[in-house]
Amino acid sequence: MNTIIHKEIKDTTLSSDFPYTTVSHDENKVRIYTLKNGLQVFLAQNFDAPRIQTFIPVKTGSNNDPSDNTGLAHYLEHMMFKGTSKIGTQNWEDEKILLDEISGLYEKHKAEKDPEIKKEIYRKIDEVSQEASKFAIANEYDKAISSLGASGTNAHTWFDETVYKNIIPANELEKWLKVERERFSGMVLRLFHTELESVYEEFNRAQDNDSRLVNYELMDALFPNHPNGQQTTLGKAEHLRNPSMKAIHKYFEEYYVPNNYAFVLVGDLDFDKTIQLIDQYFGNIPYRELPAKNKIVENPITEIIERRVASPTTPRVQLAWRTDSYGTKEAILADVVVNILSNRGEAGLLDLNINQTQKLLWAQAYSLGLKEYGYFSLVGVPKESQTLDEAKEMMLDQIGLIKKGEFPDWMLPAIISDFKLQRMKALETAEGLATNLYDTFIKGRTWEQELNEMNDYAAITTADVVTFAQEFFKDNYVIIYKEKGTNEQLLRVENPGITAVKINRDEQSDFLTEILEDKTADIQPEFIDYKKEILTDTVASKKISFVKNKYNEIAQVHFIFPVGSDHDRDLGLSTQVLQYLGTDRFSPDDLKKEFYKIGISNDFKTSQDQLTISLTGLEENIEKGIQLLQHWMQNVQPDQEIYSQFAETVLENRIAVKKDKNRIMQALTNFTKLGAYSRFTDVISKEELLNASVEEFTARIKNIFNYPYQIFFYGKDFISFKNYIEDYITEETQQIPVKREYPEPETGGNVYFMNYDMVQMEMSKIARGKSVDLENFGKINIFNEYFGRGLSSIVFQEIRESKSLAYSAYVSYSPNSELAHPDYVTSYIGTQPDKLQIAVNTMSELMAELPEVPVQFENARSAALKQIASTRITRTNIFFNTLRLQKLGVDYDIRKDIYSQIKILDFNEMKEFYNSHVKTLNFNTALIGKRENLNMEAISKMGTFKELDLKDIFGH
Repeated sequence: MNTIIHKEIKDTTLSSDFPYTTVSHDENKVRIYTLKNGLQVFLAQNFDAPRIQTFIPVKTGSNNDPSDNTGLAHYLEHMMFKGTSKIGTQNWEDEKILLDEISGLYEKHKAEKDPEIKKEIYRKIDEVSQEASKFAIANEYDKAISSLGASGTNAHTWFDETVYKNIIPANELEKWLKVERERFSGMVLRLFHTELESVYEEFNRAQDNDSRLVNYELMDALFPNHPNGQQTTLGKAEHLRNPSMKAIHKYFEEYYVPNNYAFVLVGDLDFDKTIQLIDQYFGNIPYRELPAKNKIVENPITEIIERRVASPTTPRVQLAWRTDSYGTKEAILADVVVNILSNRGEAGLLDLNINQTQKLLWAQAYSLGLKEYGYFSLVGVPKESQTLDEAKEMMLDQIGLIKKGEFPDWMLPAIISDFKLQRMKALETAEGLATNLYDTFIKGRTWEQELNEMNDYAAITTADVVTFAQEFFKDNYVIIYKEKGTNEQLLRVENPGITAVKINRDEQSDFLTEILEDKTADIQPEFIDYKKEILTDTVASKKISFVKNKYNEIAQVHFIFPVGSDHDRDLGLSTQVLQYLGTDRFSPDDLKKEFYKIGISNDFKTSQDQLTISLTGLEENIEKGIQLLQHWMQNVQPDQEIYSQFAETVLENRIAVKKDKNRIMQALTNFTKLGAYSRFTDVISKEELLNASVEEFTARIKNIFNYPYQIFFYGKDFISFKNYIEDYITEETQQIPVKREYPEPETGGNVYFMNYDMVQMEMSKIARGKSVDLENFGKINIFNEYFGRGLSSIVFQEIRESKSLAYSAYVSYSPNSELAHPDYVTSYIGTQPDKLQIAVNTMSELMAELPEVPVQFENARSAALKQIASTRITRTNIFFNTLRLQKLGVDYDIRKDIYSQIKILDFNEMKEFYNSHVKTLNFNTALIGKRENLNMEAISKMGTFKELDLKDIFGH
């Protein structure tokens, strides 16, 4: 038994004893407490920064939604940010009367069948909501939390979980607990109908998400009875349109109880003081029995279940077999088979036999283990000339190999080593460890089980895998054919006509006032001395930089070349070609296997001005990785046949990209910003690609290490690294090519449109600003926080909270990363077509004159200072930050200047910055959606309209 029970008091001021459990071989020394009311607390220390990663996971999600109120858990999650009887109200007694009336009206609305009467009731809801909003203060929870200097404030809902997230400065722990205690003590459904409309906008965004379309169909077929497949997180449209406030309150009372949620805190904390504070604020909430839940058992799948869906994107096929729950022997075996097929794109059967040989555009295996059940899945994307069934058969052939045991003996040990390496990476950060802990809690497992899981995997034998595959993989799967066509499942929903509510941004509750007045001793910022933290040396004329890994045995080596796509347009393409070629000693497959055997991953990244070749793995194997890498690159064998396949694959992928809405919007936005000629559009043509000789690319690869470059090593033993790296440094014989210059044209007066079959319309307005100026970085930081981004920003409050015009809306000022180049300002709105114009008008009104809200400005300024003060630069960021700063002509920690700027910044200075750097800008507009939904009269007022085609925006 590895668990040890402790009962100890380290601080004599503690008033009670808090027993906890640990796992003896846990390097992170996690302590697990259970308070008297059943509340579980997971604590671990991480001193990277004076911050604490916090999660409050609740063991409930969409699987516990009432069948007639699907989407409830997710909607409740949204409402948890709306405040309580103390947070977010100016007069709770009067507000409560109106909220109770609204709740009763929703019950009538839900029960009413006559559509006209329902509309009349909704108009009454809207009317009473206007009265109730006079007492509401929007986003007070976020204001309270941001005043602490918190970041990462968010939440998510899934099958069996709802998780609330914050990263807080270590000195603000008690105030954070005070705010969360109030939040979890009682939920108030204020500003209900506007937030409901925002959730519906999220539902609309999901309809335009191709992955969700396939996943919903897959889960429905896999789980015809279980909520896994019958209750999506976002819920059904009819339930979102007919909510019950009473049902939401009931759900909160039933599931948001201390024996059903946990506290997970990892960071700069004192164990004893932290558990004492958690008990002080949450220990007196009464334990409550959870609702009885009937276990739903699915009948075995005994045949192939076929489903078909359509959308404008590239066709693909997905197969899935239902598995047992997470942590079971069957789920573990399924996960092992996944990695025999797809091990991070390295050396799995799908990786080598399909992706490496380019038989399909792409194929992958993955598994998902849930609290109840799970599934094993194969996904294949065929080429234009192939059918979906051909893709299916190719993937099933790889399953057939596993059934026959036709995979190498070294595969299982290599998979286990890789699992251990990936876990080591995941657990070294506060966020990674905390995420693993809350996931363990949600799934009902112990931390000991989670840590011992590697032993369960290591015990799997080849015979186990073969037996499992033969028994598991039969004609008992679900197959989804995702075809190219019109999505007939899209719902076009009428705008309910919400009247804008008051958000009272100038007001604040007594609770918030108390939080703001409760001063905590400030954390003093620490600005890094890069010259002290980065050791440098010269080996064989190469600059070598070193940062010590203080956490584990994983090392990284990066070869950094001051040559990028601006110097050589086809450099990135050459490193892609390399992935399919072997050497005089190794075939392409063997190279993948050799890297995987030694647990070293390689990565090639080409930016506009830099090529970085990286190796990551256990430090003891890094030299082997370097040796293999250089052998590969210096001895790469050109193969014209393989190259021809590669060229065809590139062209097929270009076709696929042109069908994807997100990629189309990316290309459209780039065109709107930079015009027809840019780095994005300047790509090798089809003719050049097809007619090129492979030697053009392999010659470039063989010469890369003859260019100037520097080396960065992240590990433990710098001396040993310097001793062996000299053997791999070659003579510098290549000069850096001249950079190609790309225009950065003025913006203004143009509206560029792309037609795409979707529910929403998305609009992005982009303006070129003045050249980057380091003196403005502090102002930019506060402008974005105060005005344009975040839950408590002016834009979010007005567009979403007050008028419910969009799920996502923001304004962002982006300083350029390189001197002598312009900044850019972007505004974005994604909403229903019939709301777009009023959303655009609202955004224009907001940007006409910077709104002045002194309390909100001061909160943004204070929060920014606390965030900088509690942030530390660690690990590889220590080095890579210096590369980024060099482009700005800076050789020190620029946060020191930003902190000083923000400290003395007042609203008038920021307004002056806004008037000179934002208000005067001229914007181009990118717009994507269905052509039939365009309001041309409104668009004509925005500028000169031009509908573009795919060749315009992609350049090919």
